[in-house]
Amino acid sequence: MIRKLGAEFFGTFWLVFGGCGSAVLAAAFPELGIGFVGVSLAFGLTVLTMAYAVGGISGGHFNPAVSLGLAVGGRFSWSELPGYWIAQVLGSFCAAGTLFLIASGQDGFSAGGFASNGFGDLSPGGYSMQAVLIAEVVLTAFFLLIILGSTSNKAPAGFAPIAIGLGLTLIHLISIPVSNTSVNPARSTGVAFYAETAAVSQVWLFWVAPLIGAALGALIWKLVLSPDESLEGIGGEGE
Repeated sequence: MIRKLGAEFFGTFWLVFGGCGSAVLAAAFPELGIGFVGVSLAFGLTVLTMAYAVGGISGGHFNPAVSLGLAVGGRFSWSELPGYWIAQVLGSFCAAGTLFLIASGQDGFSAGGFASNGFGDLSPGGYSMQAVLIAEVVLTAFFLLIILGSTSNKAPAGFAPIAIGLGLTLIHLISIPVSNTSVNPARSTGVAFYAETAAVSQVWLFWVAPLIGAALGALIWKLVLSPDESLEGIGGEGE
């Protein structure tokens, strides 16, 4: 179990450090030209690389919503859920702290939003709480469909991390203007505490919406799309 929790800690660390780091360190300089597309790719690449690196140990969740969805879908043990959530949140906090130490080394540094998520005044496009809630639920639900489908025993073996990474990239391309894209409660929590905005006061939505979306996506997969799926040979949980 220690190996699984360690894999989740480091996988989530890399997701937050790489994804949010691309926004805080690189996208802050327009001349570098990475923009929304570059940040979206960065998030997708973090999941893709760590899914290949440690997915065989823990299942490569790196996201409390994913862990919940896999439990609802019958791919993950409910008894392991609390430990995974703790490891993921700790990984996010450590990544955000490391990123802050690096970013604050620049003269005139201001944390600003620090890649945090938000609605209303904290939404990049000024989207309402209702709009952000709907977006986060729908996108997380589809993220779970991608994960469950690409890791099913009927999918081509070995390609799941690519599908999942590209899926997360697409999700960011859609929703960075809406909520700065969460679909991951751990990712939202870590950076919020370093932001100079009211991001912490809005973190609740980025737990509630992704968890609802993940459970919904898992139920759709389990009850509608693959009711006769055998769990044998599915890589939803590490050995």
